[in-house]
Amino acid sequence: MQTILGAGGAIGKELAKALAEYTKSIRLVSRNPRKVNETDELFPADLTKKENVFKAVEGSEVVYLTAGFSYNINVWRNTWPSVMRNVIDACKSFNARLVFFDNIYMYDPAHMDHITEETPVNPSSKKGKVRAEIAGMLLDETKKGSLKALIARSADFYGPSIQNTSVLTETVFKNLASGKKANWFVSLKYKHSYTYTPDAGKAVAILGNTDDAYNQVWHLPTAGNPMNGKEWIEAIARELLVKPRVMIASRFMIRMLGLFNPIMREFVEMLYQYDRDYVFISKKFEERFQFLPTSYEEGIKTIVKTNYKG
Repeated sequence: MQTILGAGGAIGKELAKALAEYTKSIRLVSRNPRKVNETDELFPADLTKKENVFKAVEGSEVVYLTAGFSYNINVWRNTWPSVMRNVIDACKSFNARLVFFDNIYMYDPAHMDHITEETPVNPSSKKGKVRAEIAGMLLDETKKGSLKALIARSADFYGPSIQNTSVLTETVFKNLASGKKANWFVSLKYKHSYTYTPDAGKAVAILGNTDDAYNQVWHLPTAGNPMNGKEWIEAIARELLVKPRVMIASRFMIRMLGLFNPIMREFVEMLYQYDRDYVFISKKFEERFQFLPTSYEEGIKTIVKTNYKG
């Protein structure tokens, strides 16, 4: 049995598709799970409850933690450490391997122009500190030899199955497709990597089913030579057959919006990702598994065809 904790999100769905190549015994765990493959086992559960986590993990050979929680620092502080602790303890109790889908918030902002698995962990944001804490919990267990686990990290992501969990989807694709101006943060001149979710799902499945991939950190395959903000908007507009109109949201504007909009209030501390080049490197995975990431051009084309030209 291979179990996905947090199966309802974009990554969970893509992972479920990819796991079908390795097993027919897939358990999808979320508050309201829905089948991706015909043989999927559905397991409704609240992952914030320890007893639910243990029941969900029981009988699993591999557990994938792909859950997401409300984008709120108080929620993260109160939820993530206990969830990670419970998942770790459940995996240890039932002798299951653990794959944690992670982001890059814990990395040092001074190294954003070349982000590898060796980039220093030195978060500047409150959310980054939470991510550093929970990743540290997992890695500490692997160092002690008490848990076989790995971390699979993604850049910001985009893809055809995303509904509302991608900034690029919300501020560029949806806006341009509905005749509005695209929104971009701080400056258009900096490069920004994005991981394509179907690639991420396939890569996490590969890692989870590769014995010698464990007890390591892996960056998921992400196209190289990322575009800057201006180029992203032009490329998406071109595929949508619309003009690349854009409005830049300055730091001041976002702070003002944050007085009324909780998401913008939470987003202010992450703006360092837009005032410098953000270049995510996945050479380690690509070379180990001979995996060529989907190009940005092809990713944009598929998203537009799937969601805006159906």
